[in-house]
Amino acid sequence: MVKKKTKSRLSVSIGKLKLKNPVLVASGTFGYGQEYKDLVPLKKLGGIITKTITLKPRKGNPPPRIAETYLGMINAIGLENPGLEVFLKEKLPFLQKLGIPVIVSIAAETPEEFSEMAERLSKVKSVSALELNISCPNLGKKGLISQDAEATYEIVRAVKKAAGLTIITKLSPNVTDITEIARAAEEAGSDCLSLVNTFFAMAVDIKTRKPKLANVTGGLSGPAIKPQALWMVREVYQAVSIPLIGMGGIMNARDALEFIICGANAIAVGTGNFVNPRAGIEIVEGIERYLKENKIKNIKELMGKL
Repeated sequence: MVKKKTKSRLSVSIGKLKLKNPVLVASGTFGYGQEYKDLVPLKKLGGIITKTITLKPRKGNPPPRIAETYLGMINAIGLENPGLEVFLKEKLPFLQKLGIPVIVSIAAETPEEFSEMAERLSKVKSVSALELNISCPNLGKKGLISQDAEATYEIVRAVKKAAGLTIITKLSPNVTDITEIARAAEEAGSDCLSLVNTFFAMAVDIKTRKPKLANVTGGLSGPAIKPQALWMVREVYQAVSIPLIGMGGIMNARDALEFIICGANAIAVGTGNFVNPRAGIEIVEGIERYLKENKIKNIKELMGKL
């Protein structure tokens, strides 16, 4: 009976996706799950968002690709991954055995590629949802897909037509008005939005007078971005009616609860996994304690209650 109450207290729904608790691990920070199997009881997580997959293999950017900074890190990995075929044959079998939702993050540069990947993955029973990483080059225009409302709409619409899975669109904070992009994704049929991705950033080595990253610029993540991420989650919560997954500097249960109170239905732990591989599990336990201590019967009572 106790286990049933715990599941009921923490369970959330995102489209067709059912999570036993609202704690996910963010794309790119947890590999394909197997890398953490000896460190973390994976089945206790709400779900896993895989490292982003592209249709064909990508080597990524040249090293160095990571630089530490105050309260965070900057990365320019360049979407290194083995491609869809290898993912299906070599990475997915392990994830299938976990018994928790598997959300596959995908990226491409054209609606056709996004659609092809979505269609193929939607036929795999163990794939619970797709996260669209639209922080990719916007072909024919300057910038990223996620910085263009029309391009965002086109990609989400194409994927929605191709797949019968829950669609989660990952938003970039590197825009003038994130609510404009959020509304475009919602109108195109996205079931959920995840935000925020990393902020544009760079670091300089004063001894060599060169950038610390070979790519010059990268994406800033970690506790340094949490206040901005919280604000953006709140802004988007007030602008759309679909569920949100909040992320950006979440290190502990207190951080996670802030995002939920600002409007997130679930949260994802990113950089925190590098500091503490058990961060996600500890956050689940911390949220449960908070609910008990404050006599809150269900996590839904906190969502958007700022």
